[in-house]
Amino acid sequence: MATQTPVENNYLKNATEEELQRQKAIDDWLPITSSRNAKWWYSAFHNVTAMVGAGVLSLPYAMSELGWGPGVTVLVLSWIITLYTLWQMVEMHEMVPGKRFDRYHELGQYAFGEKLGLYIVVPQQLVVEIGVNIVYMVTGGKSLQKFHDTVCDSCKKIKLTFFIMIFASVHFVLSHLPNFNSISGVSLAAAVMSLSYSTIAWTASANKGVQEDVQYGYKAKSTVGTVFNFFSALGDVAFAYAGHNVVLEIQATIPSTPEKPSKGPMWKGVIVAYIVVALCYFPVALVGYWMFGNGVQDNILMSLEKPKWLIATANMFVVIHVIGSYQIYAMPVFDMIETLLVKKLNFKPSIVLRFIVRNLYVAFTMFVAITFPFFGGLLGFFGGFAFAPTTYFLPCIMWLAIYKPRRFSLSWLTNWICIVLGLMLMILSPIGGLRSIIIDAKNYHFYS
Repeated sequence: MATQTPVENNYLKNATEEELQRQKAIDDWLPITSSRNAKWWYSAFHNVTAMVGAGVLSLPYAMSELGWGPGVTVLVLSWIITLYTLWQMVEMHEMVPGKRFDRYHELGQYAFGEKLGLYIVVPQQLVVEIGVNIVYMVTGGKSLQKFHDTVCDSCKKIKLTFFIMIFASVHFVLSHLPNFNSISGVSLAAAVMSLSYSTIAWTASANKGVQEDVQYGYKAKSTVGTVFNFFSALGDVAFAYAGHNVVLEIQATIPSTPEKPSKGPMWKGVIVAYIVVALCYFPVALVGYWMFGNGVQDNILMSLEKPKWLIATANMFVVIHVIGSYQIYAMPVFDMIETLLVKKLNFKPSIVLRFIVRNLYVAFTMFVAITFPFFGGLLGFFGGFAFAPTTYFLPCIMWLAIYKPRRFSLSWLTNWICIVLGLMLMILSPIGGLRSIIIDAKNYHFYS
């Protein structure tokens, strides 16, 4: 076998060093890995912004379709299961010494293999993130419309389409912030807003008092309708706990050393975030349902007509929060598209590339939102279809694949219980959500 000359050795060494430098330059440019100096409280408000979505406002409606017993059980179980799976994600971020899994699909590739990991995680993650962005376009537009109609009820009515466009115009600007740390201000404002409008929603409901002819039974006339509504409500709850898709990407922004791994500050932030989530979700769901019963609308703010100024304020808070949430969910999508273009298709990392990619993405989500604005049904459908796997049981499957706990040990049993419950959620809720979409679509005219 021919030996390599010193000149060839040097050439190979230089080539490898050049390639490493090129990769480092790309990583320093990509949104997820470009900035690693986040503090633990960044993780707290990023997680609140990612998790407490507009989904919180549909919880009283979900309660009305689940009923008191099943409703409270599903809410509490979801809170516990998703906190457990979030802890798993935080632990797995740095389980290989010297390596960080900065993206959900990188962890998937480690657990299931290079190709299979991509095929399992990426489609689901994209459905979740793009789905959330589309739903938030609709929510932002609807809340702006509600704000406009509340503040000026004598004004000429403006079509929802235009409000979605107004909401999208903000993202044509904000989407050019380069990475997670640069949107931390937007995210903090969004987290504060989410706590504010949740508090307004339940305190205004409590102030209104229990309605005169309130009823707590199921409102569907037929058994079939009741069952489908129950399934759809499960999807609404799944959608409310959907922050896991961006957890590793958020943790990637926290600095880490062998002595002080990133999981310490990250977990601290997650605990704070989950306390805030409980303060937002439980009062809104329980008080909202208690006051309005099964007559509650699919967005609790719509059930509260007065006082006008308060409802207008709450709707504006929703708009500001959804702006932050949109950015949190869009960032990993930008990262995926930019990684593909720069690493696989060898485009040069540049401002122009970023400008084109991000504007096209915002325009795409805006167009889909304008075309299909059935808010409630979309939540149920996307909720079960993609949120359930990535939030409720994919982390458990990865944990079993990587750590291989002993059969019938506590860890093994806990993970399997989560997997079974998550699978049931994934199968049942899209059925209910799809039925709601079909019923809504019957009376719907495109771009009306």
